Formats: sequence, C-alpha cells, structure tokens
Amino acid sequence: MLFKLLAYLGGFVTIAVSEDCLEKFLNMASTRGIYLWGIANAGRNRVELKVRLSSVQPLRHVARMTRCRFQIVERAGLPFFVGRMKRRKALLGGALFFVVVLYILSSFVWFVDVTGNRSIAREQVCKAARQAGLYRGVPKWSVDTAKVEETVLRQVPGLSWVGVYVDGTRVRIKLVEKVLPPDTGQEKPADVVAVKDGLIKEILVLNGQPRVSEGDTVTAGQVLISAAVPPPDPEENLEPGEEPSEEPEQTPEPVKYVHARGIVRARVWYEDYKEMPLVERGVRSTGREITKLCMKIGGKEIIFMGPRQIPYEHFEAQTNGKRLPAWRNISIPVEFITVKYHEAKPYVHRYSKAQARRLASERALADIRSRMPAGARILKKQVQVVETNEPEDIVRVKVLVEALEEIGKERPHVADRGGSGIVDGKRGSQGNN
Repeated sequence: MLFKLLAYLGGFVTIAVSEDCLEKFLNMASTRGIYLWGIANAGRNRVELKVRLSSVQPLRHVARMTRCRFQIVERAGLPFFVGRMKRRKALLGGALFFVVVLYILSSFVWFVDVTGNRSIAREQVCKAARQAGLYRGVPKWSVDTAKVEETVLRQVPGLSWVGVYVDGTRVRIKLVEKVLPPDTGQEKPADVVAVKDGLIKEILVLNGQPRVSEGDTVTAGQVLISAAVPPPDPEENLEPGEEPSEEPEQTPEPVKYVHARGIVRARVWYEDYKEMPLVERGVRSTGREITKLCMKIGGKEIIFMGPRQIPYEHFEAQTNGKRLPAWRNISIPVEFITVKYHEAKPYVHRYSKAQARRLASERALADIRSRMPAGARILKKQVQVVETNEPEDIVRVKVLVEALEEIGKERPHVADRGGSGIVDGKRGSQGNN
C-alpha cells in the first residue's frame, strides 16, 4: 500500500518492450538499480512493465546499450495529473469554486431534527427554537445551544429536559417529556405524601391543594398535595382598593375532598461508606468442575458417577438431593444426591492507595444507585477519604450524592391526619419552610 502511494506521488509510466531483447534489458536495468514491476505479457511478442518517472531517462541509456527499444503506453501519477490540470484551467477553477462553495454551505444549519416528542407538536418546538436563533439557514457559529435549550424548556409546556446538539449541517433537538402519573379513576380522597426527606425543587399539581412550594424542606410522610380543597376566599377576588360588601354572612361552602394527583421532584441526599483493603485475598473460580452422583441409604453412600476423592485442593460444592416419597407414613431412608464441585484458586491482589480509593468509591456509588428510584438523576457527588491517626493497610471512603427524583406517593386521606391545612372549613398554614 505504501509503495503504491509513493509511486503515485512520484509518477510512473507503463512501457512495452520486445521479448527478443527482454532478458538483456532487465539484467542491465537491475544492475543500474532501476526498479521495474508489474511485468505482464501484452501479446504480439511484447511485454509491458512499469517504471518510476525518475528512472525513465536512465532507462533510455540501458535501451541504447542493449539495442532494445521501448515504447511508453501509459502515464499515471500525480505529476501527470497536475500537468493535465494546468492545461485545463477552467476545470481547475470550477473545482476550486465548488470546494469553496461547499465549505461555505457546510457552515450553515440546513436541517433541524426534533426527537423524543410524543404528544408535543414539532412545529411548537421549532417555533420556540426560532425565537432563540435556531432555524434553517442560520450560521452554525451564531447558534447558542444553551440559550436554545433554555428557551424551548421555558416556552414549551410538558418538557422536563431539552438537549441541542450540532452535527455538521444538522442540529438535533432531543426532548424528554414529563411523565404524568396515571389517572386511576378512583374517587376516594387521597393525599400525595413524601416518601423521603428532601428539598422541593419542582411541584406540578394536577388535582388537590398544594401544601408545599419550591424551596421547602420536607420530611418523610409529610403531605405535599392535600386532598382537602377549601372553598375560595371572597376577599381574594377583590380589586385593589375595593372594600368587602357588608351583606349578611352566608353559610360557608363545605370543604371539597378529591383524589390528589401531581408530580413533586426534590433534591435528595444519599450517603454510603465503604472500605477497601490494600491487600485483597480470596478465591476465584477457574471454570473447571466435576459432578458426582450417588445414592445414600441410611449412613451408607453408593457412588454411581464421579470420583471418590475430590481432585481439587480448593473448591466450592453445590449439593442437590432428592428423597423417595413416604409410603403409608413410612419414611424410606433413601436419597439421591448430585454434587457439583467447582475448582477455586486462591489469589492475592495488591492495590495502590489510589486504586483502592477508586474501587471503594465505585462500590459505594453502585450501592447508592441501587437505592435510588428509576428516573432519578445525580446532580452532584463527593468522595471523602476517612483518615485515621494510625497507619493501616485499608482505605476508608465516604461518598455523598445529591440527586433529583420524584418523592410523591399517594396515600388515603384521613380527616384528622393533619397537614391538610383546613381548620373548620377555612384555610390554614401553607407549608413549612
């Protein structure tokens, strides 16, 4: 491959030589250090072969000394291509113009793709993106992806995440829609309560009375969206400066109890502690195993298949036994036993402190992920090394993770549970800060 590339860059020609003087011609060219390749029969008592362009002139001297004439039948390589292009200036100018135009056109956005939208119309997303400066024909360097993401997320309702990626002349807008809790159709009053402690980041009330707002700290079991919806306060509908009417007091409307529904996302913190020794000892399976099948009658064992002595120095045994069923309340002391012996090999692995710290933090993070619900997103993680006063061959690590997750869970409403904010048919406090 390299030889072909070098031959193309330097240029080469294909020549035709008569077979009558071919032997003397090749021998003398070889002694002069002229490299010939691609020798093939061309018919009519002629042979074709290839030679570098720089070796054509020395090859003419060889032809005169051997009285063997050759004819150039083909020219190839970069020098000949450049020579042809010099004679075709219009073609060269057109090719250069095409490359420049292609480069300029590739600096603009010509395609805008929207993916991930199920219930949201593509035109709605493109309209919001246009307001942020993203549309067909706009220069790529003028597209602010962060601004487009923020504008689309703010103007298009029902989105929880937006990502904008520039890929050549194509811009991809990836969306993640909010997943609303299913409508169970239950008419029984129910509250939405917190399943764990956290700091409220986002709340979307679909039905019910909100009891917390963004920025509130909540504890597990606290009511987030109450099933008790109080009647509207007449004073809230008064215009500025308008005084309430002095009509006779009417009977207050009763409190309405509904099946509360909504989405409540909060910042939740996790902590995990792991230890990792600098010298780890254990056993691992080698993949080799052997099976023993036997029958046990009382205290006697009869082996049908497998060795009497285990051929492995270290092994793990897996036993599976089946007894004969009892007959007329008489227990038959016969049991068929299958034992699989898996060979194990002891190992000793030594880690540096950096390796042990990394492995311990990975295991702690894996445990934290297993405790997080589906859909949770990690916002921040911090790894702390727990130091002791005495030197030891073990690394202790504490991992702190801040995550954003859904903490709301429906729970049947109880009138005197508290947290509904309704006292004697009136509004109470609006949450805890």
